[in-house]
Amino acid sequence: MNFDYGKLREYKGFYVMRGIAKALLPLMYKIKFTGSENIPESGGYIIACNHQNALDPAIICMGVKRPVHFMAKQELFENALVGFLCRHCNSFPVKRGEGDMSAINYSARIIENGWPLGIFPEGTRSKDFKPGRGKSGVAFIAKMTGADILPTAIYTSDEFKKGTPLTVRFGKIIKNEELGFSQEHSPRELRNASKKVMDEITALWEEGHCEK
Repeated sequence: MNFDYGKLREYKGFYVMRGIAKALLPLMYKIKFTGSENIPESGGYIIACNHQNALDPAIICMGVKRPVHFMAKQELFENALVGFLCRHCNSFPVKRGEGDMSAINYSARIIENGWPLGIFPEGTRSKDFKPGRGKSGVAFIAKMTGADILPTAIYTSDEFKKGTPLTVRFGKIIKNEELGFSQEHSPRELRNASKKVMDEITALWEEGHCEK
């Protein structure tokens, strides 16, 4: 794997890949978006979503006008072709379960540069399609940067296969001051903030399919 965390970049390939996603994914799934009015039009913030499928980032980006920089597992970048595609879609690698400060600091710079950062707080895909328990990374980055969080849920009641209905629901922004951070470094604060984010995502997921 060869990723330069020292250089912050936004690739034009993102627009190409998003265009392909907009053309192809509606042929595969019945995708509906709701809550788009909650998406910030400017500034850096965190998009936090439940994770069910490898195509989740592409699906989210279909509903967000601005380029999103996604944190992705390091294993994807170990394949030269997949790593190239991920990099040119503005994704960057993170070593899961290791407190990867290179990825954390890169995430902070993305937000401070005024760009949206995409994170799946669970750290892995759900096997039963339901939102699981979130890890503390999303809270750590939010505390580090003062960023607000856009809770997002992708709902499906079935496996991802041709014709599957998907509802992408963008919730109301969670303001950073609502996450209960103090000046101290408290693991409990991070756990509580992470739980709040996942609770919001779960509540959106439990609304089910959009009927419109």
